[in-house]
Amino acid sequence: MSWQLCWQHWPEYRLLMRLDKPIGIFLLLWPTWWALWLAAEGMPDIKLLVIFSLGVVLMRSAGCVINDYADRHVDGLVERTTQRPLAQGRVSAAEAIQLFTLLLLLSAGLLFWLNWQTILLSAVAVVLATAYPFMKRYTHLPQVVLGAAFSWGMPMAFMATQLQLPALVWYLYLANLLWTVAYDTYYALVDKPDDLRAGIKSTAILFGRHALLVIALLQLLMLLLLAYVGVLAQLSVVYFAALCCCLPAFFYQYRLAMSGRAGCFQAFLHNHYIGLLVFAGIALHYFLLTL
Repeated sequence: MSWQLCWQHWPEYRLLMRLDKPIGIFLLLWPTWWALWLAAEGMPDIKLLVIFSLGVVLMRSAGCVINDYADRHVDGLVERTTQRPLAQGRVSAAEAIQLFTLLLLLSAGLLFWLNWQTILLSAVAVVLATAYPFMKRYTHLPQVVLGAAFSWGMPMAFMATQLQLPALVWYLYLANLLWTVAYDTYYALVDKPDDLRAGIKSTAILFGRHALLVIALLQLLMLLLLAYVGVLAQLSVVYFAALCCCLPAFFYQYRLAMSGRAGCFQAFLHNHYIGLLVFAGIALHYFLLTL
């Protein structure tokens, strides 16, 4: 395949990578920071903080590119995605694959500053990120694969910091996976009528009229798992207060989603504040210990 990328097309590549919509970066960044702070028991090493934060941006961008490549023939059938560059033909499939490869190479470049154990774990992240977009054709649970991908930075953060994977990280991983399924089901509810016509599968379709109830249960399980993480990490009341603040925030999302598709999208976006709340609880706990 000849080189197709043309930097005059940067505005289209920017849209393809969703750099104009940073919500995905935040939803991936906050859990990664939870893990970094917990693994370091406070402020992580600046080098690791920079590497993992840049890795979040690059891998999220790569995930968006491969997602649009996989959906290039169906995005035109979904109201929310009709204007995407690949669906409109403003970017070719070859350009998308080359941009995806470039982003993976840039991400791989960050790994040179990490230990070999973390480098091995990173291979799983690539597999999950690449597989997720294609799962929509074969299973009603692509959101579970997305959750697995969005959470994989957690064991990597612990391995890079502690050279081990304690039990705590897997409870944290499962909590974030459940949270991801919950908020991405809100996202899928926005597209549900179009996805049914296009033959795309999702948890929104699987859960049917019980979708909002299932989301609420997933959110409750997430908070219970995070509470257990707090017990294992011996976090203070500040952290548990932050988790309690998530309850009314989740109820607010439920009320938004009750209003219809537009409300479901607003509920999805609101999860940025959930990630921030949990991070604030963790970071403030360790900050107060230094006083």
